[in-house]
Amino acid sequence: MALPSSLKKISDTLWELPVSYKPGMLVPARIVATEKLVREMDAGVFDQVTNVACLPGIINYAYCMPDGHWGYGFPIGGVAAMDPQHGVISPGGIGFDINCGMRLVITNLTLEEVKPHIHQLVDALFYRVPSGVGCTGFIKCSQTEFRDILEQGSRWCLKNGYAWPLDLEMTEEEGCFPGADASKVSHKAIERGYDQVGTLGSGNHYCEIQVAKPENIIDESLARAFGLTMPNQIAIMFHCGSRGFGHQVATDYLQLFLSVMERKYGLKKLDRELSCAPFQSPEGQDYFAAMKCAVNMAFANRQVILHRIREVFSSIFHKSPEDLGMNMVYDVAHNTAKIEKHVINGKKRDVLIHRKGSTRAFGPGMEGLPDCYRETGQPVIIGGSMETGSYLLAGMKSGAETFFSTAHGSGRTMSRHQAKKLGKGQKLQRDMEERGIYVRTDSWGGLAEEAGAAYKNIDEVVEATELAGLSKRVARLIPMGNIKG
Repeated sequence: MALPSSLKKISDTLWELPVSYKPGMLVPARIVATEKLVREMDAGVFDQVTNVACLPGIINYAYCMPDGHWGYGFPIGGVAAMDPQHGVISPGGIGFDINCGMRLVITNLTLEEVKPHIHQLVDALFYRVPSGVGCTGFIKCSQTEFRDILEQGSRWCLKNGYAWPLDLEMTEEEGCFPGADASKVSHKAIERGYDQVGTLGSGNHYCEIQVAKPENIIDESLARAFGLTMPNQIAIMFHCGSRGFGHQVATDYLQLFLSVMERKYGLKKLDRELSCAPFQSPEGQDYFAAMKCAVNMAFANRQVILHRIREVFSSIFHKSPEDLGMNMVYDVAHNTAKIEKHVINGKKRDVLIHRKGSTRAFGPGMEGLPDCYRETGQPVIIGGSMETGSYLLAGMKSGAETFFSTAHGSGRTMSRHQAKKLGKGQKLQRDMEERGIYVRTDSWGGLAEEAGAAYKNIDEVVEATELAGLSKRVARLIPMGNIKG
């Protein structure tokens, strides 16, 4: 597509739209991408990232990552830091699937050991980890107990036998955002979510068995530090979030913010999808507390899924999960808002970071990382399409400009409706199996929506993040088996 005439190339991986691009912009908008990737972005990206640049209290720049595409409010791949005292918080800057995120688990199994069992493993995972629209989990908790999960996150899982202590250490914020308050969540949200813990859901959510082949280890030292120590080592990666619960939390507060923006706070509505409220306002603080509940629900959701995955591998290989070396590499979110300390104009200060389809990527030495990753930087997990493979990366010291944020996935190149026109899900499944990837799905239409052609080239996206100094490639992980909603 033709790029906006005022888009300025800052470097090979950085592009800027000045404040003169649109009335109301308070800061420039920056896009991290190669020229090829920026030319492939839809026009909605430029419109949305410059809308973000108009939000009160925004600091330095509004950003979009290399996987950026049109979203709701923010572009997917959007990053913005707000002044906590004078800025706003926006559900459109976090997303409806609050704390949609990635978790990576390694094993001490090899390709040769797993390949003969791949159908059995995928079929068992498909049975044990519910997927699809409206699916419910095996944990039958009351609505009262669900409120405990919302406030405790992965800690609830540890207390109830669904987690190892090390799992929490290997999860962003140890699997619990403090300050979650279930009283700020609607009864409708509770009803939608209390029976969904331990479920993948639908859309682009998946659980995938992968192999790290020797030729795909890019940084051997970092790979060893992250647990990839064997040729053809098997790993499991999965992607999901807070399900219908998070969607309802976002919906509730989006409507509330729309009702108070102009009337109560005099905030201009550039885009109803970018509704917001002052962060320090009662409405802003209530949403922040409710959003943290959805974040914690998602951490617990992924933790219970890991418990089920360990059960499956243990039952098929007749060894305990401990003996199979089923340890977490990391769990990282990509739809959140949180208070973090960053250096702004030479001074370290608290800022409110919105990441929408963007992954936190702390560099070496930063506070908040497990001790074992202080020297390496944070493991970063970027999922590709089910046909192409995914990446394990590491945060870099040079990522400060984007508030240590990076891409979250391949990024779509077409709508789900367009993707369905490419072909039928049944044929895609057969074609993938011929290429050595066994897939089970709850929906043939949903499978067609996730065809590899519907996504950007994952290799190009992660290369751009490395060239920009945001995250360094460690290993490429190739799919062998996949379950999808």
